Amino acid sequence: MCRNIRPLNNFEPPATRVEVTAAALQYVRKVSGTAKPSQANQAAFDQAVREIAHLTQHLLDDLITTAPPKDRDVEGAKARARAELRYAR
Repeated sequence: MCRNIRPLNNFEPPATRVEVTAAALQYVRKVSGTAKPSQANQAAFDQAVREIAHLTQHLLDDLITTAPPKDRDVEGAKARARAELRYAR
């Protein structure tokens, strides 16, 4: 999985539209193999991002969990600690 795509489910506050769109953009970039599409492909690229963001938002809205919501600051600190260990020299 692309490291830039972050889990978005079960956070308080819920994932924003910006976060969902950013995840969709990263997904489309990964699948298409390009970070910046040509002018000929721009419309298809943008449409894919919109559709995937829309479907992702529906998925997040429909998921049910009994786990308590996660805190973004705590999860961010955990991720930074993992990165520190991974990239330590």
